[in-house]
Amino acid sequence: MSEPTLLVFSDDWGRHPTSCQHLIRCLLPRVRVVWVNTIGMRRPRLEWYTVVRGFEKLAQWFGPGGSKMSPVDNLAVVSPKLWPGAGRAWERRINVKLFERALLPHMTDNIIAVTTMPIVADLVGRLPVRRWVYYCVDDFATWPGLDHAAIAAQEDLLIDSADAIVTVSDVLTQRVARRGKTAELLTHGVDLSMWRTVAEPRSEAFADRPRPWLLFWGLIDRRMDVELLRQVSGTVLLVGPEDNPDPALRSLEHVVFHSAVSTKNLPGLAAAADVLVLPYVDAPVTRAIQPLKLKEYLATGRPVVARDLPAVREWADCLDLADTSEKFAHAVARRANGICPPEQAAGRTRLVAESWDAKADRFYRILRGD
Repeated sequence: MSEPTLLVFSDDWGRHPTSCQHLIRCLLPRVRVVWVNTIGMRRPRLEWYTVVRGFEKLAQWFGPGGSKMSPVDNLAVVSPKLWPGAGRAWERRINVKLFERALLPHMTDNIIAVTTMPIVADLVGRLPVRRWVYYCVDDFATWPGLDHAAIAAQEDLLIDSADAIVTVSDVLTQRVARRGKTAELLTHGVDLSMWRTVAEPRSEAFADRPRPWLLFWGLIDRRMDVELLRQVSGTVLLVGPEDNPDPALRSLEHVVFHSAVSTKNLPGLAAAADVLVLPYVDAPVTRAIQPLKLKEYLATGRPVVARDLPAVREWADCLDLADTSEKFAHAVARRANGICPPEQAAGRTRLVAESWDAKADRFYRILRGD
């Protein structure tokens, strides 16, 4: 059989470097991909984030080129005009029709559908595809700000109907098992050639604030532990987009917010920092994650201090774990010289087996059902 076309439902292509985008980029040279930009899973609210995101979607739908573009060989990006809600039955029925209208022109005889979004569960059986694969990257039923009951119901439907399921953490694998299904565990990869390149330190982002300089990059939201960050000394630079973070974060004078920067600039920020931090709360939503940035942090060679969470423990010999704010602050102070201990550096040598290319090869075998 010829190589299939992949129909991928996920976050907007090129907006943020997600694990799904890393995997698909590795597959593009040999596989044709139709990437479907979906709507988010939260109901619009009267807040700045929603307004900005709404204008982004309108520009995507009605801007130059309409809903289709091909920025990369073998890739078509489709942005269906969708109803901004998926919690109610009538909303889902509307979006099924809108998805079908936008996607049927792209259908061929050999398609495998992949989704990171439970909200497309109603499309299973409606589109002419050979296999449906659920790539489960988060516990959306506990994600801050979502309609948990509606998302859980849609995810249950997707788990029950998918031909194959891929999860990124043991907690998510267990979630699937409770539905009587089996999932393949595929943890995130890392681009070592990028993160180990000697970068010029970009210290201007810290603006000569007190040291040690602590750095986090990624989505800044309710998963940030305010009490944990309150306890640390020095300056904490949070780099990335905001999604309704706890307002108390703004009251911490040593915490600095910085807008998202391009991925190519992150190694320079890491080179300037003394410690890279994962300051998450200990909650159901964070116990299920496999932080994409974890292996990136380790690859930089900088000291890393992280909240003690299930997906991080596999790398406990390569960083410092803390289960309380006091222990977290103590670990940060211990690594404030910016030097990664030799024993932790030795443990990080196994990152060579964690490349995105290797992960993509296994992902593709799962997709095909080999």
